[in-house]
Amino acid sequence: MTTTPPPAAPAAAPAPKPAAAAVNRRDFLWLGWGALVSFLGASAAATARFFFPNVIYEPSQKFNAGAAASYDKGVSTRWLNEQRVWIVRSDEGLYALWARCTHLGCTPNWFGDQQRFRCPCHGSNFNINGDVIAGPAPIPLWRTKVEIASTGDLIIDKAVLEDRPGLREKEPYFAKYA
Repeated sequence: MTTTPPPAAPAAAPAPKPAAAAVNRRDFLWLGWGALVSFLGASAAATARFFFPNVIYEPSQKFNAGAAASYDKGVSTRWLNEQRVWIVRSDEGLYALWARCTHLGCTPNWFGDQQRFRCPCHGSNFNINGDVIAGPAPIPLWRTKVEIASTGDLIIDKAVLEDRPGLREKEPYFAKYA
């Protein structure tokens, strides 16, 4: 025989919630004025910040590479680690190449036995003049401004660059030196 449980007592009605306080006109106006003042304050702060730009102070791109007479014919890697520059001396004079691949910015290596610069990242190859001879690099290596000071020192300025044939073989990207 099965017994049925006794009927449950009716559930008590929940207690009524207090009515939410209605927002009156005065509170709504204070809220609007507060939002306006916050907006104007943020705008003023952003405008004031505009007058103080982020400036990164970097070392000068111009450096003294020593006596021009100290460079033998061929490619010098003396400044590769410090300034990322190769200095090339030919029969006519001196020029400097920025050691930065024009594909994605890796530092190529100089292979004297092959007379070429080879980028280890993606395989671009450049000849001693900086022209692309293989690989994905779209343009030649950049030549930097070079000048021979009255003291005989070679001054390199990496802030002034050129890579177009015809212009890079002339001053200020090529210094005649016998």
